[in-house]
Amino acid sequence: MTGTAVINATARVRQLTDLTTRLTARLDQESRAFEAHRPHDAAAALAETQDLANLYRRESAQLKANPASVAAAPVADRKALIRATEAFEAVLSRHARAVEAARVISEGLVRTIAAEVAGQRGSPSAYGASGKANAGDGRAVAFNRQA
Repeated sequence: MTGTAVINATARVRQLTDLTTRLTARLDQESRAFEAHRPHDAAAALAETQDLANLYRRESAQLKANPASVAAAPVADRKALIRATEAFEAVLSRHARAVEAARVISEGLVRTIAAEVAGQRGSPSAYGASGKANAGDGRAVAFNRQA
């Protein structure tokens, strides 16, 4: 391999390692926020996380399409990328569990609120003693079972 190929491959691997490490740190912070029941803390940096995730997706797709682009990098750098990827996958799994738990809790709260509102309205009666339709409760509640 030429010196330029080694330099380029090394730079590419180090760039991917840095990106993976930064994304892992962001997801770890978000997971901690969800686990501490503070999803609003995670939402504060959502744009940054999305940008990093999109960049990671593009970069990993390019690497998958052309693995030879990093083949000339030193073994130590490639192993560092592998370790960073393994850490990312572990944090990603934890993050997915935390987000799912937050979703389930949020949906449960919405269901409870909707049931309470519906219970307070009372049962509607279609017609009154005069034969005219009774005026219903004008408040509307929409409930969608998907988050």
